[in-house]
Amino acid sequence: MKKDTLLEIILGTVGGLIFAVGMCMCLIKEWNLFKAGVVVSIVGFIILLCIIHVYRNSHPKKVHGKINWEIVFTWIIGVVGALIMGFGTSRVMVDNPEGADMLIGIVVGVIGLLICVLNYPIYSYLKGNKD
Repeated sequence: MKKDTLLEIILGTVGGLIFAVGMCMCLIKEWNLFKAGVVVSIVGFIILLCIIHVYRNSHPKKVHGKINWEIVFTWIIGVVGALIMGFGTSRVMVDNPEGADMLIGIVVGVIGLLICVLNYPIYSYLKGNKD
């Protein structure tokens, strides 16, 4: 493993953890650490931005070919599925979910999960029809 790759991994891990802790500090009301959480999150984000400089120095510019639309479409499906699943999860995790919130959240979450699970078969189908 190259030294730059190890540095990217370390920066990504440390920056991600610091950013996540800062977000927790901001979003958990019981901690009463909103302002400190904003500062910690910004520090984590700056550490994550340092990866760009390390990556650009260690990887030469690549010649880009034709856009692979199957992968672009697969990414879009994955993001939409994750957002739908997250919406369902948030409906379940409200303070006092009523029966309707719980049922809607579970159904929507399962639909989002199915979209994510079916993403690879959709990609395989699109790639198979290309040839």
